[in-house]
Amino acid sequence: MEVDALCIRLRPRTMTEAADLGVRMVQAHARSVWTSMLPAYGASVALALATLPIAPWLPLLLLFWLKPWIDRSLLFALSRAVFGQATTLPDLWRARGALLDGGLLAALTRQRLSPWRSFTQPIDQLEGLRGAQRRARRRVLLRGQRGQAALAQLAFGNVEFAFLAGLLALTAWFSPTGHHTDALGWLARNKGDTLGAAIDAASYAAVVLVVEPYYAAAGFAMYLNRRVQLEAWDVEQEFRRAFA
Repeated sequence: MEVDALCIRLRPRTMTEAADLGVRMVQAHARSVWTSMLPAYGASVALALATLPIAPWLPLLLLFWLKPWIDRSLLFALSRAVFGQATTLPDLWRARGALLDGGLLAALTRQRLSPWRSFTQPIDQLEGLRGAQRRARRRVLLRGQRGQAALAQLAFGNVEFAFLAGLLALTAWFSPTGHHTDALGWLARNKGDTLGAAIDAASYAAVVLVVEPYYAAAGFAMYLNRRVQLEAWDVEQEFRRAFA
């Protein structure tokens, strides 16, 4: 990697600071991030809603399970953003082979419930390692960082839950005065019906649209910070700039 080409200032950070850097990256490159997210996100939502007639709980599960696929497009955009490059839909189309390769199947199966998924995904997608090399690389980057990576995932999970509860609470907030309890009761009673399940799925889809880019970016920034710690990228960046 051309460290001197990175448009972010590298320095050793705590993992919490690194996660905050990821949030700032999304804010600075919002257009590229959400543009890149839309194709996989739209396909995931459409597929999830198509399963409504099968079982009312299936759309929520499917949306949750397909998030690693959505994250791959986000990570592609973020990996270009650190070099100051915008990402468009044609860029995404040209990189479709790489986005569908590089551990996607593993991410959707045996690694799906990994508590440090966003932190290790750049290893699988960006470094191009396979087999024993990839496992060894994951061990090195995770050494001493598992707790922090899992804590970040827990934090974003709680944010998702809070947003979802807030959206569902809108049913009560916008109901006529004196009927708030009736509105919540209706929502609870109709969760097994198509309409109630559709409301739940649409609410969760809206939450994923807002929260998932920040989750993916936080993990990516933590990954970059770990490489700074292990490989002294900050020192290399300063030397390259000094002697350019």
